[in-house]
Amino acid sequence: MAKLKITQVRSRIGATERQKRNLDALGLHKMNQTVEHEDSAIIMGMLEKVKHLVRVEAAK
Repeated sequence: MAKLKITQVRSRIGATERQKRNLDALGLHKMNQTVEHEDSAIIMGMLEKVKHLVRVEAAK
C-alpha cells in the first residue's frame, strides 16, 4: 500500500468537535505537524472530514 504524508495547514480553532477528534486520531495536534499513514479506507474517510485543514501528499 502507498504511504500518505499528512500535514495540518490550518488551525483547529473553530472546527467542530468531530473534526477535532479526527485530527487527534490522525495524530495531528499542532499547526505544520506532519504524520505518515498507510493509505486505507479508514484514513481516507477521516481525511475527507478534515480536508480543508490538511494537505495530503504521497510519501516517498
